[in-house]
Amino acid sequence: MPLFNDAERGIAEAIAALNYTNPFTPERISLEKTILKDHYREKGVVWSTKAQPDFKDANVPRIQVITEKLAITARRRLTEKRLKLSTHELETYENLIVYYLFEEFRQEMVEAVLSAPEPRSFRFYNRFLELYTHYMQIPGYAFSGRHDALRTFEIYFQIHRAFYYIFDFIIGSSNASGKLRASIWQSIFTHDIYRYNRALYDRMRNITTLITGPSGTGKELVARAISLSQYIPFHEKSFTFDIPFHEQFHPLHLSAMPQTLIESELFGHCKGAFTGAVNERAGWLETCSKYGTVFLDEIGEINEEIQVKLLRILQDRRFQRLGEHNDRLFQGKILAATNRNLSKEISNNSFRMDLYYRLCSDMVTTPSLKAILAGSESELSSFTAFIANKLIGPEEADELTDEAVKWIRSNLGLEYDWPGNVRELEQCVRNILIRGGYTPQAKTAKISEMDKIYETVRTRNITADELLNGYCAAVYNATGSYTETADTLGLDRRTVKKRVIDAGMEM
Repeated sequence: MPLFNDAERGIAEAIAALNYTNPFTPERISLEKTILKDHYREKGVVWSTKAQPDFKDANVPRIQVITEKLAITARRRLTEKRLKLSTHELETYENLIVYYLFEEFRQEMVEAVLSAPEPRSFRFYNRFLELYTHYMQIPGYAFSGRHDALRTFEIYFQIHRAFYYIFDFIIGSSNASGKLRASIWQSIFTHDIYRYNRALYDRMRNITTLITGPSGTGKELVARAISLSQYIPFHEKSFTFDIPFHEQFHPLHLSAMPQTLIESELFGHCKGAFTGAVNERAGWLETCSKYGTVFLDEIGEINEEIQVKLLRILQDRRFQRLGEHNDRLFQGKILAATNRNLSKEISNNSFRMDLYYRLCSDMVTTPSLKAILAGSESELSSFTAFIANKLIGPEEADELTDEAVKWIRSNLGLEYDWPGNVRELEQCVRNILIRGGYTPQAKTAKISEMDKIYETVRTRNITADELLNGYCAAVYNATGSYTETADTLGLDRRTVKKRVIDAGMEM
C-alpha cells in the first residue's frame, strides 16, 4: 500500500517542494495552483503586498488546511500498518511535515518578528518539539535524518524574518519588483535552500554582498533585509535566540564622512591616534557580532588607503584600530552599496580591482523606479498608496493616492522618467498633499541654471573654471546623480563632484 493515493501524491509532492522554492518566483505560484487547482485565488504574476496594509493571501491558509489533513492521514497510515516505502515517499512525507509545522507556528513566529525590539521568549518551542517528535519519530521507519528539530526551528524564524523584511518593505507587483525580491531571498538562502540548511546556514557571513543601482532605489532597504535575516542560534533551555536580531544592522554612510572619520568609525582608534582622540574607541568592525552586519553605503567614495585595509578584512577578516599594531578579528558580514559604475572606476584607477572582486561574491541590483513602474498606472498607484499610508495613515491614504495618481497622470504622464526614483515620488506625493501639485526639480533646475550660465557667458562676466563649474552643477541638478553627470560630460566623477561643490550648488 502506498503512503499517498493517486489523488494525493501530486499535491503532497507540490507541498513538499514549497519548502525549497524561492517564494518570490513564478515557481511558487505554479506550485500553489497545483495544490489548490480551481480554488486558487489569482494574485498576479508575482507575490506582492499590493501596497495594502490589510493585504491577506487566501491561498496560504487554504494550503495549510490541505497540508494538515494530508499530514494526519499519512501518519495514521504509517502507524496502522507497516508500509514499505521508497526513499522518495519518505522524503515527501518528511518535507510535507516540515511545511505543515512551519505554517502551524506561523502566527507565533510573525508575532516574534513584529514585537521587536521587545524581548521575546519562544516557549512555544516545547509544543513545536512535541509535534515534531509526533510526526518525525515513528517506530519502524528510518527517516532520512536530514531534518533536525532545533535547526528546523532556527531556520523557521530566519525565514519569517526574511519574508517580512522583503515582502513588506520591497513593494511592487511588477516583474522587476518580483525579481528584486527573489534576488534578495537568494542572497540570504542561496538558490538552493536545501544545501543552505545542510551546510551554509552559519557560513553566509563569509560571503560579501554588493548592492548596486541608481540613487533613491532602496539599496539600504535591501541591505537591511539581508542583515536582519541572518541565521541566529536558538537556546533550548532559555527559550531565546543568541542575540536580538533587530540590533544586528550597522549602516555606515561613507559619502557623508571625511576619510579620517570613516577609518575611526569602521576600525576604531586608540587614545592619541589623532588630534581629538582623547579616549580609545571600538569601531563597528569590532562591536559587530558574529551574526551581525556592517553596511558600507557608497563604497566607491573611499580612498585607496581605506580600500587596502578593507581588502585585508575581506581576505583574512583581520584589522587594526587606528594607532595600534595588534590584529583584531571581524566576525560578522560585510554588505556594500554603490550607485557608481565600479568597472569604470577601476579603469580610471580610482577603485582597486582586487577589492571589487572580493566585494562581488554576491550581487543585487536595484532597478530604477521607471523600470519598476513601466508605464503602469496600477503599479504607480501601489507605490503611491504605500507612501500615502506612511505619510497620512490608512484612513486618508486612499483619497490622497487617488488625488496624487490623477495629478501625475495629467501633469507628468505615466511615462515620466522619475530621475530621483522613489525619493522623488515621495517628494511628489508630499507636494501634492501640501500644495496640490509638484514641480520636478530636474526641469526647473536645468532651465534656471542654464539660463544663468547663458547670461554670464553673454556678458563675458565668467572665467573658464566658473563656466565649467556652473555647467557641471546644471547637469547634476538635472540628473540628481554624480555618476550620470560624469558619463554625460565625459568627466571623472570626482572632478564633477568637486566642481558642483565649488559652484555651491550641491543638492
